[in-house]
Amino acid sequence: MNTDKTNFQILPDQDELDSMDRDLKFHPSTVQNPTRLSAEQVEHFNQNGFVRPIPIFDDAEVLKMRSYFDDLLEQVISSGGDSYSISSAHLKYGNVYDILQDPRIVESVSDILGENVVGWGSHFFCKMPGDGKAVAWHQDASYWPLSPSKAVTVWLAIDDADIENACMKFISGSHHSGHLTYRPSAPGDHNVLNQTVENPEQYGDVVYDELKAGEISIHSDLLLHGSEANMSDRRRCGLTLRYASTDVVAGLGWNEKGVLVRGSDSAGNWSNRARPTDD
Repeated sequence: MNTDKTNFQILPDQDELDSMDRDLKFHPSTVQNPTRLSAEQVEHFNQNGFVRPIPIFDDAEVLKMRSYFDDLLEQVISSGGDSYSISSAHLKYGNVYDILQDPRIVESVSDILGENVVGWGSHFFCKMPGDGKAVAWHQDASYWPLSPSKAVTVWLAIDDADIENACMKFISGSHHSGHLTYRPSAPGDHNVLNQTVENPEQYGDVVYDELKAGEISIHSDLLLHGSEANMSDRRRCGLTLRYASTDVVAGLGWNEKGVLVRGSDSAGNWSNRARPTDD
């Protein structure tokens, strides 16, 4: 296992991923009677690869969450980290574990993935004012030793995210194109990640994921997405939460990150981590 070029998370080597027989085609939602999302939103996800915006937290909850993250970020930076360093946070911090299990988020995800859902990832992506780093066009599935491709990312806005402060952007419908060819990012790209998919507009139209603090979006692990550098005087912080259907198999020990958030894991594919005591 190697760290990526920014040293903010542990990622498998490409050789490790290539050695896995992964099913990387889009599996549309088959949920017929969603409870939190509408049937139209589920169909929008199937057709376009994302659904947004979904209101979750009220103003008081957002203020509490933002204050918690501000304190956490200060601790991480004082320990030598940076604003991208807080990865697999649900394994370390009880409050993030609780957000991963929040029933409003889990219900929304379950309306897409079905009744049996595991949460396995959590990572703060915090672009400070004038940050200067972009997130190049990529697919989450490129980085994950998971199969089949029944996984989604929830992007929770901790700050308001808009075009000015470099909100996330999607290529609508690109998830139907399967796993796409990418190139390694070059040092001059100033890229937070280490992969770049070229000419993304050939796969669909660009949609900006503008969210108010407390809202979420959900996108497929095969959807092309990225974000520009934040050159504004406003911070743009979001918490990504990763979920999968429990029939997904995780290689390279990633099953140990799992928390069963809904239903059952009858195949025993995932561990079910206990809540950490550090809040």
